[in-house]
Amino acid sequence: MGEAIETELQRQLERLGPEQRRQVLEFAQALATKRLKGTPGKQLTRFAGTISRADLDVMTAEIEAACEQVNRDEW
Repeated sequence: MGEAIETELQRQLERLGPEQRRQVLEFAQALATKRLKGTPGKQLTRFAGTISRADLDVMTAEIEAACEQVNRDEW
């Protein structure tokens, strides 16, 4: 899979102009040096079970009702 990605990336790079290639390079460099931020999962386990069943049911219903819907007038 790695070779296929590299081949496709090379193919796409060849279609770009110099400025776009520079942007791709900067993006790749940023990805390579990016440090992950956040809280380790082990530190979050203390919150497990703190949301009530009723609240979870409401959240689930809202997600199912609104998920994968597009509001074309939103933007």
